[in-house]
Amino acid sequence: MNSILLINKKIVFLFAFLLFYSLNITAQDTQSNFWDHVRFGGGLGLNFGDGFFSATVAPSAIYEFDNNFSLGLGLNATFNNQKNAYKSTILGGSVVALYNVIREVQLSAEFEQLNVNRRYNTNIDLPTDNYWIPALYLGAGYRSRNVTLGIRYDVLYDTKKSIYADPWAPFVRFYF
Repeated sequence: MNSILLINKKIVFLFAFLLFYSLNITAQDTQSNFWDHVRFGGGLGLNFGDGFFSATVAPSAIYEFDNNFSLGLGLNATFNNQKNAYKSTILGGSVVALYNVIREVQLSAEFEQLNVNRRYNTNIDLPTDNYWIPALYLGAGYRSRNVTLGIRYDVLYDTKKSIYADPWAPFVRFYF
């Protein structure tokens, strides 16, 4: 388990190093302003039903190297509560690469590392879960201006630990 966590930390460090190294070279090679190429976006989620509540905040930023390729970082904070069952807090970050094959078609790769802290509220004495879970999403979407609608697949999906019900997930991505 510790070796997996160490490998995941090395991967995140490598992505961050490559991102900042690339940004530095690009900023030096061009006469344009760095901030002219930065786009901010992310997602918000709210879900509630019969005794269930979930809220997510996921800001992100990308750097557009050109019209086809972007690289960025994101954060994720989610709170879930199932009445009389459990509460969970999920915090983490991600590195995302976007490639526009043509203006309307966008391919993506996103590495996400989340810390899951789940507390059970049942009569049965269940232990508290606290673990790290990695995800590597490969996706494709239809892009129209600042918004991309698509589907992604988690190639590292773990049926026992993943916070998602399925490795396939639709997404809406936006950057301004």
